[in-house]
Amino acid sequence: MSSRLQEKFNGEITPHMMDKFGYKSIMQAPKLDKIVLNMGVGDAVTNAKNLDEAVAELALISGQKPLVTKAKKSIAGFRLREGMSIGAKVTLRGDRMYDFLDKLINISLPRVRDFHGVNSRSFDGRGNYTLGIREQLIFPEIDYDNVNRVRGLDIVIVTTANTDEEAHELLGQFGMPFTK
Repeated sequence: MSSRLQEKFNGEITPHMMDKFGYKSIMQAPKLDKIVLNMGVGDAVTNAKNLDEAVAELALISGQKPLVTKAKKSIAGFRLREGMSIGAKVTLRGDRMYDFLDKLINISLPRVRDFHGVNSRSFDGRGNYTLGIREQLIFPEIDYDNVNRVRGLDIVIVTTANTDEEAHELLGQFGMPFTK
């Protein structure tokens, strides 16, 4: 069983991309590689319970168990030691990736207050798109009453596109609401 977005990608988006950019083979057309969700929990240094809550919320949002990330080096100003747990991340591939992107574009982003679209300049030059979300409450799985702290998260959408123009077109075809 493939998701709605995956069927749209195979049926509509790939032929459109081949026409627009003049690819000779289907394999040249850019596609989604993975989506990485990252939640930094800076206050985990003083209270380890905050990290557990962040991990639980990230697991709810992604439907997959997060990996706890550790500090690479010590920073005295932040009272941070090397090896301390300071965040969580999840890498989504395959069906889960398409389901998450579908949920992000059609349900979560429209729930953002004063939403005018996502910034179309957040590409990295190699066809990857990064999106910062200020609060985890926009996701339907998060229950407002059970949240004790509003946290943000980073979403990195990694594509096989070679240029930002190709990646912008690919995500635009998926329905990503870019600002005009």
